Amino acid sequence: MATKRFKPLDFTKVRTYPVTKRFSKMQTSLLGKKLVKGATMRSFLRGLPDILAAQNLRQIAAKIADCHQKNRTVILGMGAHPIKVGLSPLIIDFMERGIINAIALNGAGVIHDFELAYMGETSEDVAAALKDGSFGMGEETGSFINQAIIDGSKNNLGIGAAVGLAINKNRLAHRKLSILATAARLGIPVTSHIAIGTDIIHMHPKADGKALGDCSLRDFRTLTSVVATLDRGIYLNFGSAVVLPEVFLKAVSLARNLGHPIRNLTTVNLDFLQHYRPLTNVVNRPTMHGGKGYNLTGHMEIMVPLLFAAVLEEL
Repeated sequence: MATKRFKPLDFTKVRTYPVTKRFSKMQTSLLGKKLVKGATMRSFLRGLPDILAAQNLRQIAAKIADCHQKNRTVILGMGAHPIKVGLSPLIIDFMERGIINAIALNGAGVIHDFELAYMGETSEDVAAALKDGSFGMGEETGSFINQAIIDGSKNNLGIGAAVGLAINKNRLAHRKLSILATAARLGIPVTSHIAIGTDIIHMHPKADGKALGDCSLRDFRTLTSVVATLDRGIYLNFGSAVVLPEVFLKAVSLARNLGHPIRNLTTVNLDFLQHYRPLTNVVNRPTMHGGKGYNLTGHMEIMVPLLFAAVLEEL
């Protein structure tokens, strides 16, 4: 078989153009400003480059501030990680300021919130406790939360409201650190969305499947009622990779089915890794027919305080 021959191209005929005629993504007006020792937060934020994530941070902060000023709904959905990295006081502050209007948690969020309220600490060493089967077997955590849910079912409450009410009723020593107790005190909707078997309280003999299902379904319907008011509002997803993105998408669909279009929605996913479900079910799908979705990637113990500081500067 004959060897295939290739004719060299004539590179002297390459076409070029004046580089100044080209559009460039980075321009002088977008450059960051040099840092000054002792600068204010406002100065720091204004000095960020006006591009990519820094630009998104500013836009998100402005949208949250605008929603607050115009009395539009801001919902915070989150896994347990924001609580485990010490962000409860910041979230509680935004609840008390009226900036966050509703909270949606997974089951683990309720557990860590209770433990903070009960003893001012949380987050056990899972690897160390798993060897002998003691992981998740803290008596007070399982007993208190399961009893609160059983009582909540009898009183037609969701998990979030039931546990928050119980924390306040029992005057737990560190209840001022509790998102659930704060929500109960302020009358803010707080919901918990569970999968049976995912949370340590389900391992305890006091766990009642009927009460768990009853209360969590009630929470889903409560969340859907709040989501129905999200037109021109904001949904924030902090650190939930599976459960809350799935729950939120269903709540959006159900609210639209009931005649609430939610067209001008802003959604934000903030996590230290980007996952399929938050990107698809929070950022992209709900905003396809109007609105905008954002991604912020980074450690929550840094990114959430930075975002909240930017919101306060906007206000």
